[in-house]
Amino acid sequence: MNSRKKAQKVGMIFIVLLIVSGLVLMYTGNDAIILAVEKKDSILTAEQIKLAFDSVGGRLINEGVKEGQNVKAGDIVMEIDSTDTDLSIEKLKAQIAQLDAQIKSTSGSMNVNLFRADNDEQQSFRQIDAQRAALNSAQATLKNAEIDYNRKLTLVNEGAIAKSQLDDATMALNVAKANVQNQEQQLERLLAGGIDTGVTNSLNLPTIAQERAAAQNVENDIEALNQSKKALEIQLQELEIAKSRLTLYAPEDGKIISVLSKQGEMIAPNVPVVLLETKRIYYDIYISEEQAVKLREGDEITCRTIADDKEIKGTIRLLTQAPGFADLKQSREKGQADLSAFQVRIYIAPESDVLAGQTVRVDFD
Repeated sequence: MNSRKKAQKVGMIFIVLLIVSGLVLMYTGNDAIILAVEKKDSILTAEQIKLAFDSVGGRLINEGVKEGQNVKAGDIVMEIDSTDTDLSIEKLKAQIAQLDAQIKSTSGSMNVNLFRADNDEQQSFRQIDAQRAALNSAQATLKNAEIDYNRKLTLVNEGAIAKSQLDDATMALNVAKANVQNQEQQLERLLAGGIDTGVTNSLNLPTIAQERAAAQNVENDIEALNQSKKALEIQLQELEIAKSRLTLYAPEDGKIISVLSKQGEMIAPNVPVVLLETKRIYYDIYISEEQAVKLREGDEITCRTIADDKEIKGTIRLLTQAPGFADLKQSREKGQADLSAFQVRIYIAPESDVLAGQTVRVDFD
């Protein structure tokens, strides 16, 4: 009997303790669900970059880094053989130099032809002036011959002179007329179809204009050569850019995680060859709607490392609805979530002395 009472007494004590414990948990909020809401654990993750040769390929001649090596921004990571590119660059430089020589030669020929046209114009002007003088002299001789002919014709009619003198005057008149015609023809030949304005320096001689047009037409040849040179210069720039891309540099500070290609291998364009772990470290936590509405992107969040209880400050860069796997789904129809979770991505300060992979905890209490 005493044993039975003793067992009942123990049972009552156990029940009382159970009730008291439940009440304590209820009022202090230390149950598992409450703790999961107040404390968020996550893993520090470092962003990784896949390095590749931009649009160029070839044989790898320098593997400048090893796994686990720390690099600074601008350090040489790898190099591809540039022999073919160097030869192409020298070839283009030779072609450009050849075009420069042709442009210089053609420009010189054009200037010589223009100078020759100017010189020919001045010579033509002088010849025209001389021919005008010859024509004026012939016209004066013709006028004198006409006066002499008319005078002798009158004297012959009066019987004052012999008819042979009139014949001589007639011959002189005809010779003078022929000479005037000849001088006029020579002047027309010098004008070459141009209109004689009487002012020599204002004459527009077709032959001279043709010479100038032929000389100036060489400018089109020079322009064609300049355009060809410009095209080659663009090709040269492209080759020089391609050559600069044959050396792969570290874009920022970080650690080499993996070297995917080895010295001597053929590298294809845009294929990753090195995996770089950057100094940009972040962690993700998933929170409820009630917690999410109190946060904004750009807010500062403080967490602590689990291993050494170090306080780390970070900044919220992303606050968005979490993927469906993080939602709580129980009673709603059509698979709708009872509670929607939100993803928060926090980037820690660059100067924080932590390692990627460490566990951190955010306390929302």
